[in-house]
Formats: sequence, structure tokens, C-alpha cells
Amino acid sequence: MTVNDANVVVIPMCSGMNPEENFSYVAQQLEALTIEGRTLVCLPEAWLAFCKSGSDTYEIASNSEYWIEKISQLCKRNKIWLSAGTIPISCTSEKYYAASCLFNEQGELVAQYNKIHLFDADVRDKSKQYRESQHTEAGNEVVVVDSPFGRLGLSVCYDMRFTGLYQVQREQGASILLIPSAFTTVTGKAHWLPLLQARAIETQSFVIAAAQVGEHQNGRATYGHSVIISPWGEIQDNSELSLKPIQRRLNLAELDNIRLSMPVFKHNRFKSNII
Repeated sequence: MTVNDANVVVIPMCSGMNPEENFSYVAQQLEALTIEGRTLVCLPEAWLAFCKSGSDTYEIASNSEYWIEKISQLCKRNKIWLSAGTIPISCTSEKYYAASCLFNEQGELVAQYNKIHLFDADVRDKSKQYRESQHTEAGNEVVVVDSPFGRLGLSVCYDMRFTGLYQVQREQGASILLIPSAFTTVTGKAHWLPLLQARAIETQSFVIAAAQVGEHQNGRATYGHSVIISPWGEIQDNSELSLKPIQRRLNLAELDNIRLSMPVFKHNRFKSNII
């Protein structure tokens, strides 16, 4: 699919534990935006509910059909494509997927990526220990999907540390990488921008990372800095610690020029052959 540009809106959030309140916040943000033409709106990881426990999140996951329908209606009403960060979708009697869902302007769910890399790590913050795998089932499928904005590669937060995923997405034709996140403040200060810029540079793709920001009801603190990064690795927009949405029309001709002038993909001698 050949496109010349892409209108993108990124909505940072400081999500609480109540999904109805978080959903209403997004609806209000959309009403306040000036949206012209076909637009892709991007939300952070855990935007619908940033709960304190896995069991609380599972309760929301068990009602995921209700939320998918509400999101569908939201997209139709606002005539937008929506990268809906992550929403929990139950997959077993005890676990759920952290699912990054992509909706079109007709409200159709056109793609679902289940987070592959789960955040089981120790961090020097108030939470100290994260064990995402206790309640979250890891996905196993790379997702790259056609859209009016080009080929979109879907991933989530901790995934960004694993360059192999993005190499496969590039092989599958991705030109825009969507990375909704809820990065901790500690790891964010050290690694957030360098990792995202590296993913943009090595794949010669736009990176759009919608992020959680601030102190949350569940006791977590997140780094913020929602960004749009060019295929050259330049930070074109950065919300920093603000909740104000950022909006940009991506020049996809820039991406084509970069890939033609420095054909990294063609030169790569370590392709995965996983297509």
C-alpha cells in the first residue's frame, strides 16, 4: 500500500484503576482534538486500567468483549484509527493477554498483538519487583499489518529491549513501529529514549511510543515522555511529563529516501528468514 503521509496523534495518560474513568478521559481528549483527514490515534500500555494486582486486571479481562465494543463505537464516532495501547483479554482461567489492539475508523478490530516479552525484573523504585508473567500469558506471534498509514508493527513496552522482534517486523515490511508503554521512572531515565531511537535507526522506521506518566493510584510511577521519532532517529515530538497530546503529520517520503540512500535492509547479512 503506497501512502505519502500519515496524521498521528499520541495521547499520554496517567491511568487510574477504574476503566470507566479512563475510557471517559480518552473520549474527552478525542472530543477536544482537531482531527483533519484520516488519523491514527495512539494510547499507552494499560490505558484502560492500571490496576494494583493481577487479579483486579483479570476481572477486567473477563469483560473484554464489552470494552472492545465500546472502543469500536468510539472509533466510529470519531472516525479514527486507534492503536489502543493494551487492554487485558482473558486466555486461560488464571491469565490474560496484554493485548495491543488496532481498530479502524469503521470500528473493526483489524489486528491484535499479544505482548511477547513480559517484564519480570527488579527495579530500584517503590515497587522494587515486577513479575508480569504471574498473571500475563506471553504472546508468540509477530504482528505487522497494512493500514492507510503504511505497514504498522505492533509491540509493547518491554519488547523494545529485544531488537530481534523489530528486525522481523522490518523484514515483514513495517514502516511505523507502535510501542505503547508504561516504563518505570528509574528505567525510563536510563534507557527510554536510547532504546526507542535505536529501534528507529536500525529499522529505518518511524517510532511512535505513547506512554503512561506520573504517580498512579496503584502506587506505580511512570516516566512519560511520549515520543514520535523519525527513521533517522531524530526526536520530532516529546511530551516529556505533560499530559497534553502531541500531533504530527509524518512525511513517509522521508522514510523512503533514508532507506534508498542507506539500504541497510539490503545489506543485512543476518536476516531471520522468518516471514
